[in-house]
Amino acid sequence: IFEYLVSKKLIQFIIVWQKIPGIIDKYSYVFNMIEKFNGIFYLILFSIHFLGLGFYAYQMIIDNKRYREKFQIDETAATIMRMTGAIFLGSFLMAIYVMFVRPNGVEGTWAFFNLVFVQNLCVLIVNTYSIKIDKTGLKNDSNEAVIAPLVFTIISAVLCYGLADKIYMY
Repeated sequence: IFEYLVSKKLIQFIIVWQKIPGIIDKYSYVFNMIEKFNGIFYLILFSIHFLGLGFYAYQMIIDNKRYREKFQIDETAATIMRMTGAIFLGSFLMAIYVMFVRPNGVEGTWAFFNLVFVQNLCVLIVNTYSIKIDKTGLKNDSNEAVIAPLVFTIISAVLCYGLADKIYMY
């Protein structure tokens, strides 16, 4: 009986073991994506960062009225807000291209990552000045306009550092 049970378990193990290559092939796209981003950590950071930018692009372009009401911004600013949202949208679309379409993933994309970092840093500096120092036309005391770019700047700096071996390849 013992030999029968062992042989049955062995056969079950072999059957499962034979299915593993099929499972790996089925999810190889995900494994390749994780590898292209130097691991799951940087892939998640990349996703969070650019989904956040996509969210702000949506708010500024499509949900403009509600966004203006949230921060008590006059309707005359709608056009310039949409222009700013379009810049975020461009970064978001480029991130989708890098993540899903570009054959080499992040390899050689140093200009994109550095531009995004510099944009995030500039938004952080300008917003901090506008909200904390200048305060011209400030009607809402929300710190979102400082905290969000701070988080985006930190994430983009971590991405530039963590992906340096890939993004600075030629």
